[in-house]
Amino acid sequence: MARRRSSLLLVAATALLAVAAAAAVPPTCERIECPAYEVVDSANGFEIRRYTDAMWVSTAPIEDISFVAATRAGFLQLFNYIQGKNAYNETIEMTAPVLTEVSPSDGPFCASSFVVSFYVPAENQADPPPAEGLRVRRWAGARYAAVRRFGGFVADADVGEQAARLDASLQGTRWAAAVNEGRGASYTVAQYNSPFEFSGRVNEIWMLFDGAKVGSDVN
Repeated sequence: MARRRSSLLLVAATALLAVAAAAAVPPTCERIECPAYEVVDSANGFEIRRYTDAMWVSTAPIEDISFVAATRAGFLQLFNYIQGKNAYNETIEMTAPVLTEVSPSDGPFCASSFVVSFYVPAENQADPPPAEGLRVRRWAGARYAAVRRFGGFVADADVGEQAARLDASLQGTRWAAAVNEGRGASYTVAQYNSPFEFSGRVNEIWMLFDGAKVGSDVN
């Protein structure tokens, strides 16, 4: 009996540790500003988050066959923006994550469409500086995201595979229909680390959706 009780306690402790790990804030967000969110559900392979109102500054769509090349091009535009290349000549603090929204092409040798975004820090949310070639986008009200986390440097081959794994983990859950309806074929890659950080890298796949589509029981 004591052995069975110990086994049950071990299973419970393991489950609690898994939930805690899933809900852990990326370490980068302890050093620089990130958008606030609340975890409303987590299970094997995914986490459901609710984000609050937020402003993002985004590039125009970048057509390329390479996620890495498109993200680099968009990052440079946005880095110049926060360094003062904007209508206010204002320097803006770096934030995380860097988002790349991916709209996949119809074939392996066709260009996909990528939009790269920086989160606007709280200090600038009320009046983000405009800039030529960039646009400010607002997440009004709650925005939900199904999220899968993975490590390392992101390669072109990773993004589709990680998105497929997130999609597979959602199947059969109460979130699947809303996520599929909300995202279409697109998904977003979130990268939290500087290119000069070689260990402890955190990346995520996000699939954004409308939580109201799930029902009134969403926390």
